[in-house]
Amino acid sequence: MQQHNDLTKGKVIPTLLKFAFPFLLASLLQALYGAADLLVVGQFDNSAQVSAVATGSQIMQTITGVILGLTTGGTIIIGNYLGAKKYKDIAESIGTIICIFAIMAAILTVIMVLLTGTITSLMNTPAEAFKYTKQYIFICSCGIPFIIGYNALSGILRGLGNSKAPLYFITVACVTNIVVDLILVGVLHMGAPGAAIATILAQAISFIIGVVYVKKVGFVFEFNRSHIKLESGKAKKVFKLGLPIALQDGLINVSFIIITAVINVMGLMASASVGVVEKIIVFTMLPTIAFASAIAAMTAQNMGAGKQERAKQCLYVGIGCSLIIGIICYIYVQINPTSLTALFSRDVEVIKTASLYLKSYSIDCILVCFVFCMNSFFSGCGNSLFPMIHSLIATFFIRIPLSFVLSKMAGITLYEIGFASPLATFASLVMCIIYLRSGRWKKNQFIPKA
Repeated sequence: MQQHNDLTKGKVIPTLLKFAFPFLLASLLQALYGAADLLVVGQFDNSAQVSAVATGSQIMQTITGVILGLTTGGTIIIGNYLGAKKYKDIAESIGTIICIFAIMAAILTVIMVLLTGTITSLMNTPAEAFKYTKQYIFICSCGIPFIIGYNALSGILRGLGNSKAPLYFITVACVTNIVVDLILVGVLHMGAPGAAIATILAQAISFIIGVVYVKKVGFVFEFNRSHIKLESGKAKKVFKLGLPIALQDGLINVSFIIITAVINVMGLMASASVGVVEKIIVFTMLPTIAFASAIAAMTAQNMGAGKQERAKQCLYVGIGCSLIIGIICYIYVQINPTSLTALFSRDVEVIKTASLYLKSYSIDCILVCFVFCMNSFFSGCGNSLFPMIHSLIATFFIRIPLSFVLSKMAGITLYEIGFASPLATFASLVMCIIYLRSGRWKKNQFIPKA
């Protein structure tokens, strides 16, 4: 069975749509997978349990963001080598990626397990939810090796142009998580700890299925155990591209954790409301994230093949497609936000407060269509440093300070605080447009060398 797909040929629009669609479905299922805990707990337990899952999932989302950043580096490198038809380099890169993430899994698991209590305290977790939040984070931390394994495997396959297999893996994880959530939380009333157990069990099953799939199908090029070693040259390239993306995703997620901590001081209702909105926003941005991921892989292959103009076409098509959906999501949220917030909580006050926050925050659904796609394009060209720089500037000089200042002002509600995110994204957009027009991204291509 063919295990890679050439993205340097054919018409751009159908090629991008065909490649992005499995990304979109996988992203939708992954978000549903992540939201299932909050959704089920919100229907069967109280606001303290909802707050625990909302706060705990922010921590796990940050870890996943860092992992995804590094795997994106691997995806781009493999895509470049595939575009240049350098199969030996692909095999060595895959082996190096396996070693890097195995080491990372061991270290990160130990750190998170040991620091669970400290992290829960730093989050300004409401007293009513402290115990449950700590339990949720601890249990999820034990499953970090499976989270890392799944994402590393998916990143490798996507670099080879295979976006369908990761879709199958996450489908299994999503179904497993929902079923086990309903049993442990809905039937056995285990609350946040039960939701955490469902999460790691689903990830474990998904990862195991992924490993079995790769072993059975194999690759069209030679790959064996001798390739699984840490090649210093390949490792440097993975970190050169992946580390800025990982830092960007990680620090941005840290910023949301900081904002959550700031808002947690406002009380249990505010804490639960922010957690609800974060889950909804993830869903509304899924199409953009899917197209952005597809753009990164397509750009990498086309730049590796020396097709710069085709790579730019991928960017424009991706922005156009995601913008259509982004505008639709924004309009719906403005018209009927409570229909979405009510899915995650039965508490009338939480539904009302979350709806206010969602209405202002949702402007981001439009702005990120440009920023996410441009970031992936620049990264696919081999320059992941600029996306990191502008994202951190917007996050730590606009989003966080603005959220903090607004939270301290008398009479301010979550509606006003919700504007902090789109304002920061707009600043990023301005910087991205300037950089794109300058043409400097052309000088930072990652050209694979023998």
